[in-house]
Amino acid sequence: MSPKSRLYTLVKAWKNKPFQEVRDACGEPWLGLSSQALEEHQSWSKRQAISHEPIFNRKGTKLTGSLFRPLLTATDMQLLRLFMEGLDAISYWYRSGRFIPGILPLPTHAIASSKYIDALSDLILNSRLPVGLVALGMHSLPDAIQMDSCKEGLLRMRRLGVLLHFMNFTGDAHQLQWIKEMQMDGIHLNMTQFRKPSISTDALANIRSSPYSSTQIYASHVGLVKDLENASDWQIDHCYGGLMMAPISRHQMLQVNDSRLAKTILSLHPQQQLNPNGDK
Repeated sequence: MSPKSRLYTLVKAWKNKPFQEVRDACGEPWLGLSSQALEEHQSWSKRQAISHEPIFNRKGTKLTGSLFRPLLTATDMQLLRLFMEGLDAISYWYRSGRFIPGILPLPTHAIASSKYIDALSDLILNSRLPVGLVALGMHSLPDAIQMDSCKEGLLRMRRLGVLLHFMNFTGDAHQLQWIKEMQMDGIHLNMTQFRKPSISTDALANIRSSPYSSTQIYASHVGLVKDLENASDWQIDHCYGGLMMAPISRHQMLQVNDSRLAKTILSLHPQQQLNPNGDK
């Protein structure tokens, strides 16, 4: 049996078990994993992996979500295991009293695979998370061969209450057509690309006009003040990147309310405090 087959068998056997949180002091098997996988998880847990990139509103005053970065570079053999870790982090925040949506990006060929979608569906259903907490990030447009199967995979995810995001929007007309047809819930712009004058921002006006008005726009890789100025000028809804806050661990995420940028602004312009008598 190949490693990939064993992974699908694991998901199949695990789907009927109640969802459990990751235990940082692991003394019991987690999610029915093998002893080898458990040892790998214990090592990960001890490291408190810096895996979650906080997402804020444009002003940085409110945490609006998280991007699970390990999935951006995962191999096919790692996808389901990391997807489970991403779901478990969202569940951990939810049980801790924080409603933090998590974006779990996946390569297009995985979304077009019925076997991957079957496994992802089992994982999502078993997590018992509320609708709106899990978002699936799509890296790129499918090719002509994958087009129909990718649409079917996305629609299956949507029927489970999963939000759909397009991760690398460049303003291309084919991307706009795809976003319109699939009614994507979120679009992510790489702000380093939009620093170049050769890249037109006219596409943003098209997103803001019907039928894109309900789509949330995310600015990624916000690293310069100019990026933030552009995000404000273009009325972008959410921002994330080094200027807002560097990636953190899942436990640290529970302590986050606003961004590093918002804290800096507040320190420069402190709010006036009232004394006990109500006077300034």
